[in-house]
Amino acid sequence: MKAIVCKSWGLPDTLVVEDLPDVVPGAGQVSIDVQAAGVNFPDVLIIQGKYQFKPELPFTPGSELAGVVRAVGEGVTHFKVGDKVLAFVSQGAFAQQITASEKVVMPMPPGLDFDTAAAITLTYGTSHHAVVDRAQLKAGETMLVLGAAGGVGLAAIEIGKALGARVIAAASSDEKLAICKEHGADATINYSTEDLREAIKTATDGKGPDVIYDPVGGIYAEPAFRSIAWRGRYLVIGFANGEIPKLPLNLPLLKGASLVGVFWGEFARREPKANQAAMRELLGWMAEGKIKPHISGRYALADTPRALNDMAARKVTGKVVIQPQK
Repeated sequence: MKAIVCKSWGLPDTLVVEDLPDVVPGAGQVSIDVQAAGVNFPDVLIIQGKYQFKPELPFTPGSELAGVVRAVGEGVTHFKVGDKVLAFVSQGAFAQQITASEKVVMPMPPGLDFDTAAAITLTYGTSHHAVVDRAQLKAGETMLVLGAAGGVGLAAIEIGKALGARVIAAASSDEKLAICKEHGADATINYSTEDLREAIKTATDGKGPDVIYDPVGGIYAEPAFRSIAWRGRYLVIGFANGEIPKLPLNLPLLKGASLVGVFWGEFARREPKANQAAMRELLGWMAEGKIKPHISGRYALADTPRALNDMAARKVTGKVVIQPQK
């Protein structure tokens, strides 16, 4: 089988395609023919050695996937050969085959296609954990989403609307904001052409947002936080801008506001039952049509470096997927 291999820390163009032995499941494991693998911003960081954890070299990147069970190991009772499944793993999804623990594999809901199934776990898992669990967003509250046209941003918009909140989407172009509107945003801010603080003030009648969802960091963090409502919750999702902001700590004091860290991967590891309950709610919302991943690009396995370069250059809206069998 073919797989993308990271042999040394570097940019996407340093990745190579290699022929590797077919996978064989061990006890408690499931082997899967990967039909689609979701691409996420952490993938760009991991291959450079810049993420929260560093895999041992060499390794195959990619963490979320959907496919068909090709074999099951001893003791596996929940899956059989031919089952359509989705999974979230620490690495290895950018390959034609993968072996994963039965614990991280879930049945694909009926009627779901592989590309969509591969776009659910990390982005929607992150945004559900952030918005529902960490921020406890309520119906009638207002949430501002920065970087709103990205994968986690669009997921946050849809989850906010599913909860009955008002959602303001902020992004860097009118084209991106049009996609945000399609996914339910009530109002939009183009922070490339508008003053962010003034636009937030106008969009919230001077009250400020109750929740701010920030996967971007950089120069937008402080003006956004200065605009937050009393008792607001500022969700620290990530730093797609590349710069980790340094907020003056008098700002949370003055607004009675909270800085709330969001690390979905660690949450899923430490609190698996809570994460499974969240995924069930997400899949239920999907069946009801309340959420629908926006897939803006599909790449063959050999084009994985281009997919990661597009992600790094912030050219991606919603999600892109790798199709390893092509």
